[in-house]
Amino acid sequence: MSMPLIQITMWSGLSDEAKKKIVEGITKVFEDLGIPREAIEIIIYEVPKENWAIGGVRHSEKLRDVKPP
Repeated sequence: MSMPLIQITMWSGLSDEAKKKIVEGITKVFEDLGIPREAIEIIIYEVPKENWAIGGVRHSEKLRDVKPP
């Protein structure tokens, strides 16, 4: 039996309710593929915007006004 481990890396600050919806949605995708719910593992890594950069610019500077839902 395939036992997927899904790892999500995203900015910190998303609400618990939003993370719950993400986990439920991803779980459903794998269940639809025939994988048992209890075999699906999901890890969410939260990274502060000041620790994430693209092109030498930190997201805390570049995307200062973007707030998580």
